[in-house]
Amino acid sequence: MAVNLDKDAYYRRIKRLYINWKKGEDEFGKADAIVVSVGVDEEIVYAKSTAIQTWLFGYELTDTIMVFCDTKILFLASKKKVDFLKQVAITKGNENANGVPPITLLTREKNESNKANFDKMIEAIKGSKEGKTVGIFSKDKFPGEYMKSWNETISAEGLEKVDISAVVAYTMAVKEDGELNLMKKAASITSEVYSKFFKERVMEIVDADEKVRHSKLAESVEKAIEEKKYLGGADPSTVEMCYPPIIQSGGNYSLKFSVVSDKNHMHFGAITCAMGIRYKSYCSNLVRTLMVDPPQEMQDNYNFLLLVEEELLKHLKHGVKISDAYNAAQEYVKKEKSELVAKLTKNLGFAMGIEFREGSLVLNAKNQYKLKKGMVLSISLGFADLVNKEAKKDEQKKYALFIGDTIQINEEDDATILTPVKKKIKNVGIFLKDQKRDDGGGEEASPPEGAGQQFERRSKAAARKSNVSYKNVSQMPREKDIRDMKIFIDKKYETVVMPVFGIATPFHIATIKNISMSVEGDYTYLRINFYVPGSSLGRQEGNIFPNPDATFVKEITYRASNLKTPGDPSVPSTNLQNAFRIIKEVQKRYKTREAEEKEKEGIVKQDSLVINLNRSNPKLKDLYIRPNIAQKRMQGSLEAHTNGFRFTSVRGDKVDILYNNIKHALFQPCDGEMIIVLHFHLRNAIMFGKRRHTDVQFYTEVGEITTDLGKHQHMHDRDDLYAEQMEREMRHKLKSAFKNFIEKVETLTKEELEFEVPFRDLGFQGAPYRSTCLLQPTSSSLVNTTEWPPFVVTLDEVELIHFERVQFHLKNFDVVIVYKDYNKKVTMINAVPVNSLDPIKEWLNSCDIKYTEGVQSLNWTKIMKTIVDDPEGFFEQGGWSFLDPEGDVHYSESVGSEEESGKDWDELEEEARRADKESVYEEEDTTTNPRKRKIRPPPASRPAKKKRRS
Repeated sequence: MAVNLDKDAYYRRIKRLYINWKKGEDEFGKADAIVVSVGVDEEIVYAKSTAIQTWLFGYELTDTIMVFCDTKILFLASKKKVDFLKQVAITKGNENANGVPPITLLTREKNESNKANFDKMIEAIKGSKEGKTVGIFSKDKFPGEYMKSWNETISAEGLEKVDISAVVAYTMAVKEDGELNLMKKAASITSEVYSKFFKERVMEIVDADEKVRHSKLAESVEKAIEEKKYLGGADPSTVEMCYPPIIQSGGNYSLKFSVVSDKNHMHFGAITCAMGIRYKSYCSNLVRTLMVDPPQEMQDNYNFLLLVEEELLKHLKHGVKISDAYNAAQEYVKKEKSELVAKLTKNLGFAMGIEFREGSLVLNAKNQYKLKKGMVLSISLGFADLVNKEAKKDEQKKYALFIGDTIQINEEDDATILTPVKKKIKNVGIFLKDQKRDDGGGEEASPPEGAGQQFERRSKAAARKSNVSYKNVSQMPREKDIRDMKIFIDKKYETVVMPVFGIATPFHIATIKNISMSVEGDYTYLRINFYVPGSSLGRQEGNIFPNPDATFVKEITYRASNLKTPGDPSVPSTNLQNAFRIIKEVQKRYKTREAEEKEKEGIVKQDSLVINLNRSNPKLKDLYIRPNIAQKRMQGSLEAHTNGFRFTSVRGDKVDILYNNIKHALFQPCDGEMIIVLHFHLRNAIMFGKRRHTDVQFYTEVGEITTDLGKHQHMHDRDDLYAEQMEREMRHKLKSAFKNFIEKVETLTKEELEFEVPFRDLGFQGAPYRSTCLLQPTSSSLVNTTEWPPFVVTLDEVELIHFERVQFHLKNFDVVIVYKDYNKKVTMINAVPVNSLDPIKEWLNSCDIKYTEGVQSLNWTKIMKTIVDDPEGFFEQGGWSFLDPEGDVHYSESVGSEEESGKDWDELEEEARRADKESVYEEEDTTTNPRKRKIRPPPASRPAKKKRRS
């Protein structure tokens, strides 16, 4: 068995076991020897016997018997397992083995009764202390003849048995730093899956008013842990569910972890969710309750439950009895809301580790064990069988509230929560703005102040944001121009105060559509146009006003004389000229801010960058950033910290990129290029330079200031040979500096962030945008990072690739990339040389990506809209088979142009034949796509003619 065993961990932990045994407390004092026997049973997920094996060795060893005696340890296992255990059996020269009894390894005989081996172990047991009693784990019962034979041997010798499950669990409950790190990672993954998948999915279901069964939703959570994007960089093979996720709603609740999600549809009321994820054999747990339009009493009960949890956490400290902590929480409920005592869960959690639930360390009123620093608990508390007095439907009448976290016990401070998923009412309450209460009162649900999970139904049009100049008259400025009935611009409140019928009237700058000024003879005219119902507010904004039936001012024109009156310091039209200039300035500032806010919409807030003050951090100097931070490009340095990169420009601007937000990290060497590039394609866009960006890259130009190499002279040497040699050396030093930086970063992130290098040999020319560039595959993407804007396509997101205009007389063809998300617009790569077709096909075959080809250019906008409108019908009619040259293409009838919709198949076929004939004589155009044309079916698959409607 070529597997390494952590010998240091084994010695530390076996010493701890023997020290506690020798103290002789509780059941340990009754045991003369300890027997741990593990058989084979796929149905057993958690067992004390397998847990202690994992704790000592890091692995489960089936069909293995371990006997711990006072002065010796015996292991009986198969030959391969014995070879594995030799790593700790041979202790010569290892100081860590001091104080641990020597190990005797016995090899199991497959074809015999193992009587000789059993006799040796029985002899050792009888020679340990008094030799009468063996400590066992009474609940662990493995099937099979091997285990049966061993248990009969113990019984035949008249040895007494004592259950030591609780004392061994107490020994293992205190976690070492390495174990704590694994449990923190497990808790972090659980939090990610809940926040980024489950919670978002529930909001989608509520938003779209879907009917989804609890069991189906639970299955989708289990499938989510197979996707790396929810695992925080963890290897999916090391991640598993502690138990099937438990999702409950609609009046049927059981606040236990032994229940399963039923097949009832999720009800939009109180939705409880419990999920636990196991990382490298160590468990975590999280419980949350989401509430859709909760009435005030439900909100009050939930807020009180949060207070109960806070009270419990105050008492969960080193040295405190478990029963005392439980009683403190119970007393708090009695004191504050005595009517809820009977509704509180019977226990408030349990210890957790390699086993999900440690039955001997449950938080209840009877447990006398003391908490110790380093223990990890799953606390879970809730109120069951609560009554919703405002409910009219049966599903709403009963509800439950349930919360829980994974916590770590500290010495003096309160317990540390390892699953810091927000659970205040504003974070778990989903308030539907347009959804009426079910109480029949006709009132809209009133969310609490600051509620964070508000959204509207998709079918409801978004209302235009109302801009109020002044909330009350006291905010109106007391300026002389206003008293003199002149136009005044209040820059602070972005308001224009105009005289209307002798009254100073404020108009917010957002209400002004445009202004114009003209001079005619002795007068200056200022014309102000306003947004009104029926006028264009811009694309996607609609014409929505709070009160469309009110009377609106459409435009106002002011006139002032250009002639100076004797005694006046200036001409009257000066006020209009100043107003025109200042209104333009305020309008520009307002529109700029609105554009910035629109850019920020949908931006996912990143975590804060954790700065590592170590001077040896990986760092690259003299880099440029794209896109630019300012109007002109600016150099700076890129430094790797604990959880992300920070780029600092020479001017002091900072751009932070976190490791967990990087979807693709690409390194483009300067082979055949004039720049060397580090490119980051992000999962969620970030803001800098007043824009949102999903692609950020850092580069150095060959011949300019290079990374960590100081300044190099520009290559203007007359000797061309010397110049070429200098350029080669510079390229080599640049690549070395970048590769050294990448290696350090990958070491720092424990290879959770891996840089990909494009395969230049597999590259091909194409025009994804306006110009032709070299597109190169990587192991997970297709990219071009040397040109700007960059081109990055994630291969895992691709459904299929279709080649258009593949004809023998054309020198180029087009590539269409269709994504698994059919709502996403297809990507077009134009003008790909036809000699690249076969290499591209070979590359796609190696990536297991389906591809098709055809002679025509298709109307992909209509095709994708047709698929999205009726995906089931699309696949029932053959799916993508219509793209195959010999496939059934009658499906494309639904995506033809409007003018063709009234023609029969003979007419369409004749038109298509004419078009094909004409296309032979057309000049080839590689700069733009040819006109779109409908696919026609072959004669064999042509449907029967339909009668014309009169």
